[in-house]
Amino acid sequence: MKRLWLLFAQTATILLAAYFVVGTLKPEWLGKRPFSGSSISLIEAPASTSSLPASGSFSAAAKKASPAVVSINTSKMAERDPRSDDPWFKFFYGERGAQAQVGLGSGVIVSPDGYILTNNHVVEGADAIEVTLNDSRHVQAKVIGTDPDSDLAVLKIQLDKLPVMVLGSSDALLVGDQVLAIGNPFGVGQTVTSGIVSALGRNQLGINTFENFIQTDAAINPGNSGGALVDVNGNLMGINTAIYSRSGGSMGIGFAIPVSTAKLVLEGIVTDGQVKRGWIGVEPSDLSPELAETFGVKADHGVIITGVLQNGPASLAGIRPGDVIVQVGNKPVNNVSELLTSVAMLQPGKASPFSVLRQDKQLALEVTPGLRPKPASRVER
Repeated sequence: MKRLWLLFAQTATILLAAYFVVGTLKPEWLGKRPFSGSSISLIEAPASTSSLPASGSFSAAAKKASPAVVSINTSKMAERDPRSDDPWFKFFYGERGAQAQVGLGSGVIVSPDGYILTNNHVVEGADAIEVTLNDSRHVQAKVIGTDPDSDLAVLKIQLDKLPVMVLGSSDALLVGDQVLAIGNPFGVGQTVTSGIVSALGRNQLGINTFENFIQTDAAINPGNSGGALVDVNGNLMGINTAIYSRSGGSMGIGFAIPVSTAKLVLEGIVTDGQVKRGWIGVEPSDLSPELAETFGVKADHGVIITGVLQNGPASLAGIRPGDVIVQVGNKPVNNVSELLTSVAMLQPGKASPFSVLRQDKQLALEVTPGLRPKPASRVER
């Protein structure tokens, strides 16, 4: 009897010891969670097994567009101070060598051939331009051409297997549409922010000669210039260009150049080495009650023509001083900036319909624009 009791006691001790060892080292064998040493009761969500993004997530759009957005680092040698050789200058200020100026921006790869769209102000005056891809590849870029009037520039890099951004239709954007801004703000690395289209056709901001901005409240900060504004499908809608700010940071008012404009600039620079813009040879003014009364015109919107270049495109088409241009092609115009931008978008040598109000008569005229002179005249547009 004693032997049986002793055998039972030894067996129970061994089993308890084994249970303790397994429960401590391999608790999952017993269907238990590892002991964390915490006495706090926690409720944890089960690990998601679905590969689909959460409802309302923009991860698919960001994943599609982000690889084609690059960081751009520029450098420019500073001019040497002409007084640096003066002994008295050296005595008071010491040796001062020229310091290289560096800049930061973003860009968008829009072609498998290596063409990159960015802002002119990002690369203007740069002696060296380095492009960093989202996969950490670095390469020197060459400036193919710039267009200060629209603040766009085209770069080119030589690399294989380049990610390319799909171009969308900025003309189909509506106020309230959701958009993403992708770039490299403050040099912290690629960043995606979201917002909506706050307004369309913003102009008279004094940023560019030709202004037709998409306004968005997606956070845009220094370093985002030249980056992508994309829709929820990851397609390019615009090139982020400027912000309104009193602090230097985002205040919810950002501006992007529509992809429709950027595409024309890209094709012009790559194909012809310059951007060919339309020109009709008129002196326009914003319509005011005083001007309307002076010319005897009955119009409440449009752009009044106060001067017409003799034998210019507008003159040959029959436009006269006092006429009010209310529409170019299928786009209404309400101020001089809109007229300038609409005419510039026309193809030189190709007739386009103009809707003109002459006193109380509505006229439909065909105007064949010429090539906008360079440098542009201050009064004839």
